[in-house]
This record gives sequence, structure tokens and C-alpha cells, in this order.
Amino acid sequence: MAHNLHDTLKEFDSGAGTGKYYSLPQLGRSLGVDVSRLPVSIRIVLESVLRNYDDKKVSEEHIRQLANWAPTAKRVDEIPFVVARVVLQDFTGVPLLADIAAMRGVANRMGRNPKAIEPLVPVDLVVDHSVQIDYFRREDALDLNMKLEFSRNKERYQFMKWGMQAFDTFKVVPPGIGIVHQVNLEYLARGVHKKAGEDGTVYYPDSLVGTDSHTTMINGIGVVGWGVGGIEAEAGMLGQPVYFLTPDVVGVELQGALREGVTATDLVLTITEMLRREKVVGKFVEFFGEGTASLAVPDRATIGNMAPEYGATMGFFPVDEKTIDYFHGTGRTQEEIDAFERYFKAQEMFGVPLAGQIDYTKTLTLDLSTVAPSLAGPKRPQDRIEIGNVKQTFKDLFSKPVAENGFAKKAAQLDETYRTTDGVALRNGDVLIAAITSCTNTSNPSVLLAAGLLAKKAVERGLNVAPHIKTSLAPGSRIVTDYLTATGLLPYLEKLGFAVAAYGCTTCIGNAGDLTPELNEAIVSNDVVASAVLSGNRNFEARIHPNIRANFLASPPLVVAYAIAGNITRDLMTEPVGRGSDGRDVFLGDIWPSSQEVHDLLKFALNAETFRTNYSKLTREGDLWSKIEGAEGQVYDWPTSTYIAEPPFFDGFQMTPAAALAPVRAARPLGIFGDSVTTDHISPAGSIKETSPAGVYLKEHGVQKADFNSYGSRRGNHEVMMRGTFANVRIKNLMIPPKADGTRVEGGLTIHQPSGDEMSIYDAAMRYIAAGTPTVVFGGEEYGTGSSRDWAAKGTSLLGVKAVIARSFERIHRSNLVGMGVLPLQFKEADSVQSLGINGDETFDIEGIDGDVRPQQEVTLVIHRASGDVQRVPVLLRIDTPIEVDYYKHGGILPYVLRSLLA
Repeated sequence: MAHNLHDTLKEFDSGAGTGKYYSLPQLGRSLGVDVSRLPVSIRIVLESVLRNYDDKKVSEEHIRQLANWAPTAKRVDEIPFVVARVVLQDFTGVPLLADIAAMRGVANRMGRNPKAIEPLVPVDLVVDHSVQIDYFRREDALDLNMKLEFSRNKERYQFMKWGMQAFDTFKVVPPGIGIVHQVNLEYLARGVHKKAGEDGTVYYPDSLVGTDSHTTMINGIGVVGWGVGGIEAEAGMLGQPVYFLTPDVVGVELQGALREGVTATDLVLTITEMLRREKVVGKFVEFFGEGTASLAVPDRATIGNMAPEYGATMGFFPVDEKTIDYFHGTGRTQEEIDAFERYFKAQEMFGVPLAGQIDYTKTLTLDLSTVAPSLAGPKRPQDRIEIGNVKQTFKDLFSKPVAENGFAKKAAQLDETYRTTDGVALRNGDVLIAAITSCTNTSNPSVLLAAGLLAKKAVERGLNVAPHIKTSLAPGSRIVTDYLTATGLLPYLEKLGFAVAAYGCTTCIGNAGDLTPELNEAIVSNDVVASAVLSGNRNFEARIHPNIRANFLASPPLVVAYAIAGNITRDLMTEPVGRGSDGRDVFLGDIWPSSQEVHDLLKFALNAETFRTNYSKLTREGDLWSKIEGAEGQVYDWPTSTYIAEPPFFDGFQMTPAAALAPVRAARPLGIFGDSVTTDHISPAGSIKETSPAGVYLKEHGVQKADFNSYGSRRGNHEVMMRGTFANVRIKNLMIPPKADGTRVEGGLTIHQPSGDEMSIYDAAMRYIAAGTPTVVFGGEEYGTGSSRDWAAKGTSLLGVKAVIARSFERIHRSNLVGMGVLPLQFKEADSVQSLGINGDETFDIEGIDGDVRPQQEVTLVIHRASGDVQRVPVLLRIDTPIEVDYYKHGGILPYVLRSLLA
């Protein structure tokens, strides 16, 4: 085989001379396999496995297994995937930097060279999650929001500056440039990489993991990459392959074309609904067919971006002429483009496959002409509603029980009007936040130009947006402002309140900023179900704003339309959007732009010179970033800070892990949760409540409420984050008895046992830890859905939780739990908390993990009831791969990697 592997290194003309590449067609000939039938995404992973063959981490068997990928084989083989680079956003990047800084501290204390801890692949951190919409609807909003951002986050930014000088391969894209995924798409992704070696210059395809779920946006340009937790990303950047089970690949054939008036957002909401129903969790999704080939790259990127919402590991699009056009339009060099195109042609991977050319696990079909204008919500991105049904759906959900996704209100209350103390009339369904935001849509010129055109027509008809509605435009890059200015559309958006307020991830991540005190008071005291409409990808409970309960995802033009309409119960298909200055009703059809109008302006959006100019000057002398001063030296000295603290994950570190794994005995439940508990529920990113354990901690350390900032911004401090674990204001612990009206108590509370005292989950966890009592957490279906939030696992671990037992897990959170030394256990068949009658006063043993742990083995959950009865329940150990067994035995992925680097 070694001889055959050597034969796979071939020459090709890169356009700038002769280059080398590891030829997949030649590998296929050597192995007698027709690699042209493999999904393109599998071939790109196969190239990495082949190129990184070292007979240690990557073996000959790994290459053979993946080359012989079969559509319907049982998935038991593990792939060691060495990625070309790693991308971070700052919420997840800062704790990752803190972890590797702590590793350097350990190395230093052990008398080793701290430089042994160094990223082995390029790492780019894009600061995009820290800006909030404090100021809006004013010309200086952008400037004021950025100044506030820098004053709040100075300690974090100083830490990043230290990281830039301490680590050779660590770079930072500073605040105010854009959202990580759009910057990645427009600038960081280079198509192919090259590396000089003994055998000449070897070219290989771009690939990455990122510490944000929506890293999959990069799949739109044929790059294999997905979101992982920061825990897994650390291992990847410190030389470990990213290990994952060989995936199923679901092929989605797109046919036909979108109808007039239908946007890429409508398409992606339709795909999200369809694929979530198909249960593609943990699978690759690959798009093919003539309809796919017809889509522009920004539309492909929008679909790829939403892969976490439909549950897939990726939503992949092969490289073709449209990809090359996009690279030209975004200012890549001719040399790069030539190498990119010639490489993929040499690998016989250029072009979108047509029906019958690839063997997929399963093939689905979507006729683009069936897609209709839609919103999604009010609580989940997969709950799509055609625009004509939005009014009725909201009315139905208003009085439906919470168990049916409703708001459990009396139907008669729907039309009641309340008054704020400053005179604003407030009704259920009122739109209080309208935001053009998020990488999903602000990377797509067609929908942003459509929003601008709709705003122009609306302003010309005399329509406006009520002054109490919080409107904002937060583009994913400065390019957006350039083309909205060049087309003359920005002034019309500004007239309706959509002035540029930030360049970053704002409303979609929970950085909408606050409403007025008067609105907050009226909502809370009257229990109003208010609405937000945003062009984002996430609308989970309490994510957008703690007091706004109905959150709808929509295309940018629909965001503007609903801001004008002012209430989600206005049926935009049959009722007017508003009344014009001439006193006449204006309907959505009157102001909706045609496809041709949008198309005529697209030439302004892909101007190579604009892209080159923009990204050539990421920082300027005298700007806010240049004034930040970081510490010097190779080892961080951890000054006192409520933002950055040395993480405790290496306390008592020894080069040899504990000899034996111990069974869990007499554990108490810390929480019992229902279905679709998200990582937002487990570890919120948004505002910190003053009375919460985290709020109390900050006040004790001299931080005023106005300076709390967000949980996301404080992820570098474990003291804040462990107090914030399970502290979402909307989380419902089923251990707490329901209220008199049957509704569930919300917030991070639990019942401590055996005392029976009700208290915060954090306080109960500390009491259990002090008593030496292990704890467990129970969940339902899709536990840990949502963002790739490593703190959801880190916080769970620091609270002393030994196992999470659920009906099913979302992919990233499951692996993060293993990475932090927490057991993910899955109920078998029809078993659940409900069927087993678990109520929270029991104790639990977990047997079968103290011997030779095997992936996906059966272990036993022993339930000791208060009555004295004992029940033994088989559960599935969701440690899925051999490497995860090693991680668990080492106490988690971080000690495992540190031992590997120092060995």
C-alpha cells in the first residue's frame, strides 16, 4: 500500500508552474474503486486522509475504509480529519485562547518550554459577537455602539492582543469588520492551499472547523467545514485530527427555478423544514442537479449557513463556474483562482453533479418553483409558516398550551390594548424589534438589495415605521454598506430606521440591546406576547430578548415590511402594509421589488476592487483597535479581571491519568428537562439578570448592572459562566411543581434533595459538591440543539454533573460533553423520564463504566426510588468512537491533548 500511496502524488499545471497534488483518481485506480461515484464532500475528506497518512494517527486502513464508502453501510468507522485551518468568533475564541494560555502555564510550571503549546494550523479569530445595539435610528449609532463595545470589552481585547504576539499562527480580525462567516466567505477562504515540502509544492483543498455552528456557510463555495465546540477546535489546532464517524450523505436534488417574488431566505426556510423532518442530524447533506447549478454562490452560502437548523453536519455545494465567478467578484488574485480551478479539474471534482452520477445514502428532491414566501417561528427555525398563514398561526398559538409550542394565554386577551407609562399603545403580536442582521442573509446581496428597493418604494408612498420599534441594520461586512450606498438605497433604509448600527452578529445572538424601561415594564406587568422579526437563523426562547416571546425569522425585505405593518397579526397577503401619504392603502405587492429590479443592481455587489480595498485595511493607525495594548511574553500572568480568569480545567494536572474509571453512585438529579433543550437554555449568551447567581457575583466584585455586558462576552471567566449554566430565564425544570394554572415555572431553579429546598441550580450544585454527592441531568429529544456552545458542556462539568441522560442528543453538544468528561447516556426504545416515572426525589447509579469502556456499549441506570423500590434500566453509552473513549479516560479532551503535547 505504501508504494501505491506514493504513486498518488501527481503533477499538475497550477497556472503559475508545476504543482503536486494527491490524486484521488489515481488512488481509486490503485484500490480498484470508482471514486467518481463517491459524494464530492467525501472525496475532499478522503484527500485529507490520504495526504496526512503517517501510519500513526492516520493509517492505511483509514484510507481504505473511506475510499470504500458505501451508501448504506453500517457506520462504525472513525475518520481522522486533519483540517487546513481553524476559524473562531470571539465569544468562543476567548475561552479557547484562555485554555491554551492555561496549557502554557502548566508547561511552564513543569519546567517545559511553553512554546510546545502552539497552534499547528493557521487560526483566525474574527471579533464579531461583542457589539450590541444600544444606539439605533440615528446617524452616529455605529460610532457610539463601537465606542461602547470597546469600553465594555477592553480586558478581553487586551487578552487577544497578548495572544496575537504570543502565538505565531494566531491572527485577529478586529471589531467593526464584519461577521465571521461572511468575512470567511469573502476574504479568509482561499480555495486551495499550498505547502512546500521535500517532494515539491503540494496543493490541497481548503478545509476547516470553526467554533460557531454556522461555519457551514463556507460549504457554499465547496469548502468542507463545519462547526465544532471550542473544546474540539482546540484539539484540531493543536495537531489532533478532528475525529468523526463516517457519515451518511443525503443528496438533495434541486430542480426548476424560484418563482417571481420568492427569495433565497424563503428557499432556506423551506429546506430547513424539509430536512429537519428527514432527520439528517449527524449526516452530510450534498446538493446536486440543474436547480443547484443555477443558484448563485450567495444563495448556496445562505443554504449552507442553515445546516445546524436542519441538523446536518454540512450543507455542501461542489465547486463550479459560479464559484470561480464569485472568487473573481470578491477580489481573489488571478493566481489563486487559476490554481483553485485547475486543482479541482485535476481531481475530477469540478462541476455540480447531475442526477444519477453520485451514489448517495438517500436522495431527496425539491422543486424550486414550489417555494413560497415564508417566515419561521415563533420559537424554532424549522417551524416554517407561509406568509398568508402567519396571522392565523399566531392567533392559534396565542391560546395553545406551552406543550404544543403555544403561549397559554386566553384567546380573549389577544386584542387587548395596554399603555406604557410614556403613552405607547401596546398589543399582543406587536413588532418591537425589527432587525436586518445575521450572516445568513447579510452575506446575500439579492435579499439586501430587495430590502433596499422595498424601503425606497415604501418611503416614496409615504409609509413609515413607528418610533418605538427598535430597528437596526447590522451587515456582515462593510461591503454591504458600499453597495447599498452605490445603488442609492441606503438613505431609504435609514428613513425607515434601518441605519447601519454595527458590523457584527447582533440581534440573532442576543445582542439586540434592551428595550425602553417603559416597554419592558408594560410587557412584564401585562404578560404581553410581543414579537421580533429578524433576518437571522436562530429564534429560540429568550435568545433575542428576554421579554420578547414570539420571534420570527424572515427575509430582509419582509423584516422591513413587518416593521412598517407593526404587528405580526397583520395579514400581508390580504391586508395593507400601511396607509400612504395620499391616504390610500398600500399593499405588499405595491412595494415588493421584481426579480429584474434586484438583478439590475447586483453588478454593484460583486466589485473586485471594492473587496480588495476593503480587506487590505483591516486596521488603521489611530482607530479604536490600534489603541488597545496587550501584555507581552509567552506565558500569560492572569491579572485580576471579571472577564478573563485562569480556567480550572488543569487543576492538579498529572502526566498520567487516574488509573481506573469509577462508577457513579447515589447521584441526585440537578435538573429534569423536556424536549428541544438548546445550548441557549443550558448556557445563555445574552443579558445577565441582576438577581441571578452570575449577577450577584458581578455585583459582589464591584460591577454595576450597566456594565454587566453579556454572558457571551464573559466566557473567559469560569466563575461567571458556571453560575450562568442552566440560568436561562425560559428554561423549565420539571422538578419544580407547576403553578396553580398548570403552567411551568421558568428560570434556572431546582429542588435540592433530600432537603426539599427550592434554590438556583448553581447553589444546589455547590451544595452537592460540598457534600461529595454526584449529580445527573435528564433531558428529552434533541438535547443540546442549537449553537456549538462549549460552555454548555464546560458549565455542566464544573457544576459536578457526571452524566446527562436524554432521549437523543444534537451532534456537537454530545461530543462536547464527552470532551469535558461528562457521560452522555441515551434512553433506549420507548424509555423516557415520563415512562419511567422519574420525578427528582430518586438517587441514581450508573453501572458498567468502570471496566473496559467500548463505544456505544450498553450500561445500566439504576433508579433508587424514595419508596425503596429499585429499577434497573439499560441505556446506550453515547461515547461514539474509540478516540472519545480515550478522551473520557483522560478526564476530557483538554488533559488528553496537553499530555500528548508534553509527552
